[in-house]
Order: sequence, then structure tokens, then C-alpha cells
Amino acid sequence: MPRASADGTWKNSVPASAIVTRVSPATEAACDWARRRNPGPPALNIASTDAATRRPPLLTARLKAAPRRGVLRRAGSGSGTELGSTRATVAGPTREPYPCRVKVTVMGAGSWGTAISAVMATHAEVALWARRAELAGEINANRSNPQYLADVELPETVRATGADEEALDGCDLVLMAVPSHGYRAVLERVAPHIAPTTPIISLTKGIEEGSLLRMTEITLQILTDHDPRTVGVLTGPNLASEIARRQPAASVLAMPDEDLARAIQPAFMNPTFRVYTNPDVVGCEAAGALKNVMAIAAGIADGLGYGGNTLAALITRALAELTRLGVAMGGRPLTFAGLAGMGDLIVTCVSARSRNHAVGVELGKGRRLGEILKEMKMVAEGVRTTRAVLDLAERHGVEMPIATQVGAVLYEGREPAELVPHLMTREAKSELDGLS
Repeated sequence: MPRASADGTWKNSVPASAIVTRVSPATEAACDWARRRNPGPPALNIASTDAATRRPPLLTARLKAAPRRGVLRRAGSGSGTELGSTRATVAGPTREPYPCRVKVTVMGAGSWGTAISAVMATHAEVALWARRAELAGEINANRSNPQYLADVELPETVRATGADEEALDGCDLVLMAVPSHGYRAVLERVAPHIAPTTPIISLTKGIEEGSLLRMTEITLQILTDHDPRTVGVLTGPNLASEIARRQPAASVLAMPDEDLARAIQPAFMNPTFRVYTNPDVVGCEAAGALKNVMAIAAGIADGLGYGGNTLAALITRALAELTRLGVAMGGRPLTFAGLAGMGDLIVTCVSARSRNHAVGVELGKGRRLGEILKEMKMVAEGVRTTRAVLDLAERHGVEMPIATQVGAVLYEGREPAELVPHLMTREAKSELDGLS
């Protein structure tokens, strides 16, 4: 990895005029967005940026023995002489070079923050903000996060830091990947370092207790001068460990400004991570928070030993519940049939890697909530969100029987074995009750 010289510049830059490249339409689109944010002649960098920007490398090049598609060649060279056997080694399979300057800041170095940093490194220089400076140091030294996803190697274009200003200085895009209970405090802390026009995307799936605000609402409450059109959410069936290991996955980027969403969209995409856009911020964000409650219920059913029929019925009725409340909150019905709703609900309710599902399984086996949470390194958002979801349901006059039973188990000491009988013996109703 190149090092800064005494004057703070980065050496060994290769200007764009010296090479030609093959890039995909998605890469060109993302680059066009970055150029609009950073006007001026771009440089495609083998080892570093041009000295004028004084930024760390956007694309780390390593020497490999095998040939690759899209290898860099000298302009005007009839023989197509390769610049060594240089190619990028970033998150996901081999990717075309990214010929522009863009910096993404990921706030939060948990499992999801770490995984999305690897994804974004396909196209960008990534600053990964960690609450503890010691953890940031360990990430940089090991090229992995020793506390979360320790076996996943991070690209060289990911640089961790515990310093607020260093993380956010000159960034083009902010991704908030902190738990819902700490979201407000972190954003208040770093607010002075975020420009009013910088897009802010929440990756957090939760509802704030007490205020019952979604994370994008908290963002706009704190950043009063920020353009509301630049605040959105990335959500969907995104288990961090699978994405970090480059297993194919899809997500949805919801922003009120559809043009801006489409401009940012390519910056998230690589051959194993596909992103769609959706203008329904409320629906996408509500679905991501509500499904965590349902995952606990599904885990309880698994822990009690129930089979596929039970789980299928529970997931289907859970989708009806979160759709009713999500629409009452202002979301669009079709959103809940997409990645943010049905997609995220399925994976959270059936995967052994789902933290909320795991809590439910252990509850179903008879363990106490306190001892379960004590053993977990990561946050199970559903445990906190359930109370807020029930308060929202009461506010909007929406019936949520599954969430009500989960709340009774979590907060009132009801035995998990009583959950299913309570649901099965309710008054007979139409399947479409509350949905038409």
C-alpha cells in the first residue's frame, strides 16, 4: 500500500490520460455521480490518487500471476503492453477499475458495517468509523475485524478510524450502521462534520424507544439544515456474514429523490451484491424494523420443535401484520411484497445466522432472556424494537397479535409455549382483514 510523503501527498499516481480501461455501465454511472460531486480532472489510480487531491488510494492494485479481463494497458501501445500483471483485489469477484474519486464513510464497525465496507470498496475509498480507537487500530493492522467477521479479509481500500473528523472529512456518502439505541448519540456527535448536501443512508433496522421515530426521522431531526431528499435507507435480506463472504444477495435503496437514488445505486453494486431503488422510504424502513419482532416469534416456534407448516403460517401472517402497520405509518402496500418486506422477513425468520431468530430459538428451549443476551456479542434489534412496535400499533389502531405475544414473552414473563395456543384460538377472521 502506498505511503504519504512528507508533504502529505500520495506518490506513484498514474493519470487517466496514460491508460485506457474497460468499465461496465454501472461503474460509469457511479463514476459520473462521483465526478459531479468532485469536479475536476479524474485520475485512475494504480497505487494512489493524483497529488492535488491528497486522498488515500481509491483502488489498491496487487500483482497476480493469472491474467484478467479489463487489464490496464498503455495508451497508444500497439502491442497492448500490460502494466505488469496489475489488477484490483477488492470485495467480490474481480472487478473493472473505478476511474474516479469517491469516498464513502461507514459509521459503525459491527458485523454489518464491516460487511458493507467491503462491498463499497469495490468502487470507493472507505473510511470505517469505529467507536473505539483500539478496534480501529486492530482492523487496520489485521486487515480484518477481530471482533466481527474475523475470518473475512478487508480490501486495502478500507481504512478504519476512531476519529470523527478523519472519518467524515471530504466524504461523498455516509452510511449509518450503528444500532438503533445508539443512532441518535452517534449522529449528534458527528453532525458538525457532515455537509448539508451529503447523502446519508441508514442501514439500521429499528425504531427508537420513547420517540417511536425511524432512523431517517432521527437524522432529519438532528441535521436540521440537511436536504431531506438526500436521506434514505438501505434494507433487505442482508445477513452480514453471507454478504462479507461474497454470497449473492440483493437489497433495496429507498430515497425520496429517485434521480439521486439512481445516481448512487451503482456505487453499492458489485457482481455479488445487487441493489434496486424504491421511493418508499417509510415502507422500506418500517418493514426492516418490524420484521425483527416476527423473527423472534419464528425462532420460538423452532425452539418449541414445530415444523414447516407452523413456520409457513407464522411467516405469512407476520407479513400481513407488518404490512398493516407499515401502511398505517405511510408506507406503500407493494413495498412489503418486495425485498424490504417479504425478502427480509423470510431470511430473518428461517436463517440460523439471524440474531433475532436465534434469541427466539433459545427462548423456545426454555432459557431466560437475560442469560441469552449476555452471551451475544451483537445486538438483536427485535428485543428492543418489540416495545416500540407495540406502541406504534396502539397509536395507529392496528391489531398485531403475533407482536403482542412476542411482547408478552419478552416483557411480561409469559411462557413461550403459550404463544402458539394464544394465536391459534383467536376469533375466526378473513385472511385479508385489515389489508383491503
